[in-house]
Amino acid sequence: MANWPLRKEIGDQHEQRITRELERRGWTVQLCGQGAYPIAIQDALRRTDSSLRQFPDLIAARGPHLVTIDAKTRMPSTTTDRYAISRKSLLAGLQFLGMNAPVPLYYEFGDLTVLTPPEVIH
Repeated sequence: MANWPLRKEIGDQHEQRITRELERRGWTVQLCGQGAYPIAIQDALRRTDSSLRQFPDLIAARGPHLVTIDAKTRMPSTTTDRYAISRKSLLAGLQFLGMNAPVPLYYEFGDLTVLTPPEVIH
């Protein structure tokens, strides 16, 4: 899907759904990553190859537990039941895990299925 505003809207709706689900379960959730930056920074960052573009979308805490979440959802043009994670996103996710251990990173999909970067590789 080439329409960035529509992709962004769909992604934002998915992040909001994940946030609601986590908050319902007692987590405190905060937007982070590219979506948390002012528009001017988002636009400039989009023109780079920086791994900051692939930073997780959400950070959440419940008691002593801290997690990060990269929301992934199937776009309307997809005709299969599979999800796609770009190679750049996956490599950035693995890099993130290496730099931020022991904080886990989860990819959370539209049906609320959760996978870690190593599971995606497998």
